[in-house]
Amino acid sequence: MTEATGALAPTGTTSTSVQLHLDGAWLTVCAAARLTPGRGVAVLLPDGRRQAALFLDRTGHLYAIDNRDPFSGAAVLSRGLVGSADGRPFVASPLLKQRFDLGTGRCLDDDEVGVGVYEARISA
Repeated sequence: MTEATGALAPTGTTSTSVQLHLDGAWLTVCAAARLTPGRGVAVLLPDGRRQAALFLDRTGHLYAIDNRDPFSGAAVLSRGLVGSADGRPFVASPLLKQRFDLGTGRCLDDDEVGVGVYEARISA
């Protein structure tokens, strides 16, 4: 898996949006105002099947991972608990509590499992 390259949220801007890099282009997925530091937001991707989970950490760094929990199959990671381990931010699944690194998608509790990551930015 590749490391996500999130953007820092600009300060003092009013009409900004969150964009994901999908299929070679930037796609606006929601208003940046929908993000709350330390909480997740789910967005439906253009294929109508997949969802991404967006997270803004308390330092303003943006992360985007697949919303589907690979252990349960449920689209719930956006509702997970955000924390950090060894300086790396993660989200813990609200169902079975496995932790996923927000930068790489790697499961911190099972080296053979992970979720996809998306390049994300906040754009004016």
